[in-house]
Formats: sequence, C-alpha cells, structure tokens
Amino acid sequence: MDETLVERVPKLGFIGVGWIGRNRLEAIAKENIADIKAISDPNAEYAEEALQFAPNAALLPSLDALIATDLDGVIIATPSALHAAQSIEAIEKGKAVFCQKPLGRNAEEVKEVVQKAMENDVLLSVDFSYRFTNGIKALKAVLDSDELGEIYGGNLVFHNAYGPDKSWYFDPKLAGGGCVMDLGVHLVDLLVWLFENPEVTEVSSQLFSKGKLIVNTDQQVEDYAVAQMLVKGSIAVQMACSWNLPAGVDAVIEVSFYGTKGGVSFKNVNGSFYDFITERFDGTSRKAISTPGENWGGKAGVHWAEELASKGNSFNPEAYNYVKSAEILDLIYKRG
Repeated sequence: MDETLVERVPKLGFIGVGWIGRNRLEAIAKENIADIKAISDPNAEYAEEALQFAPNAALLPSLDALIATDLDGVIIATPSALHAAQSIEAIEKGKAVFCQKPLGRNAEEVKEVVQKAMENDVLLSVDFSYRFTNGIKALKAVLDSDELGEIYGGNLVFHNAYGPDKSWYFDPKLAGGGCVMDLGVHLVDLLVWLFENPEVTEVSSQLFSKGKLIVNTDQQVEDYAVAQMLVKGSIAVQMACSWNLPAGVDAVIEVSFYGTKGGVSFKNVNGSFYDFITERFDGTSRKAISTPGENWGGKAGVHWAEELASKGNSFNPEAYNYVKSAEILDLIYKRG
C-alpha cells in the first residue's frame, strides 16, 4: 500500500460497545478504512466481545483514558444523557466525533456541541443511518428533480412494536424524551436533510403515555406521539411514532411526500426494521425505484470515517442541520 495512504488512515476509539456500538465498530472494521486503537465500556463482557472485530485495540477504563491516547476520532454509543458532554470533551481535545442519536437531549445541548465543533474545527457527525439507505437516496433524487410539481403533503411514521429495554429510556431527565427522541428524531432528521434545512413552523403535537395524554413532559416520556408541521410555508407534514403499538407487525416505517404531479414513498417491507422499498406514484399506478436487500446499518459511521480519512479532521457545516432538527423536536415537546 502507498505510504501516503497509510499515513491518512484515521486512528479511532470507541466509547460504548453494546449492540449498536459493536455493530458500528464491526462495519468500520470490515471496510478496513481505519485503525481501531482503543475500546472503552463499563461492561467488561461487551468490551471483550468487541475485540473480535479489532483484536489489536487496547481496552481502556474511561473516555478520559481513551481521548488521552493518540486518536484522530471517537465513536460515542453511550446512553443519551452522556452524548453532549462526552462529545464536547472529545472535541475540546481535538478529536473528530461520531455520536449516536440524539446528539443532545434538547436544542440547547445540541447547539453547544455543534458550536464547540465549529470553534475547534473538528469533524462532527451523528448516526442518522436512514440517510444512507438506497431507498432514501432514491426518494431524495425524486424530490430534487422537481418532478412531483408543487409538494404539499408528507407523512412520516415510525412505530416500533417492542420499545426499548433499558430503564434510562423511560427517565425524561436521562433520555430527553420518549419515542419521539428515540424514533421521531430519525424522521425529523430526514425532513431537515431532504429539504435542506427548511423553515418549519406551526408545529402542534399530542404526546401520550399508556393511552393517556401527557400534561408534563418533564415528568413522563411518551410512548405514542403525533405532530403536525408546516414546512417551507406550504407543505403540510404529519408525523407519528410509538413504542409498543399493537400494529400487527414488528415495525411500521414510512417517509412519503405528495405533489401536484405525483408522489414518492419509502416504506418498510412486511414489518421489517431493515428492508425497504421506495415507490414513485402517478395517480393510481406505482413503480418501484429502489428495492430491499442492502446492508445499510453501519453506513453512516463508514461515511464519517471515510470523510475523516479523505478530507481530514475539519468542521463540516452540514452539522448545523442537527441544530435545526433539535429545535423542531423542542417544538414538538413544547419546550421553551
């Protein structure tokens, strides 16, 4: 291998290697685009299991120990309450950061992280993995082509029949919210990304816990939520998400938009969390423009590592999209 290319292989560390962190580690390791130097997790079993994908990595006791080593970037997959503070700690040490969603529990936390990344000129990215599916890429190509005419409607849906299995998800101080923060965050990110940081106004929402309308989101997390938004002053978007909904399948996932000349829809197949089809609608007819079968789960992390390798550790202004998404989430939660 060319020596100059070897010098550009980024040295990475992972903090948190439960299921999602280990999956991202495996995806990056399989692409052979980075040197995984260090792993840290309070669960020794998780840390040991992760070594199968990075056998030469050092097992370290903490984030402090990890970022004190000679690393170019850090991948953070810890509980949500830690994301903002850990990201800032790594950023202030000059490390590029790839963080699990949400980047922060509210817009204030997200703004602080993005501001720190800009001030320290480091690469910051969040694991919004659905952006990297072939189906969403095909949907975006249709939107960007203007072939739908004037877009006036959209549906965003993410129902998970099972819900989370960690107790901190149900503590609003630790999680920042319930199913909207866990699942709706992906939908809001796609909305912001697909329409390139649009103005979003007239947000209204209803949040429920165990079938009862929530009065105070500081005291309860929602397991069912609906929201209505006006995008770019003329697109009415409806969003719904939930945990443990009796929908008859494992998951219901949809991103659809409708215009004066047709529609386009990204949907999961047969209740799958992983298989999607994207279809172009014309009246009562439909045509598939992307079909299931890809392995997309770790692509966001791979993209971040590739950008770090090819362009170096410098701030990407696309990170400001995370702030817009967090501001929309705050409106849904009626914060401030």
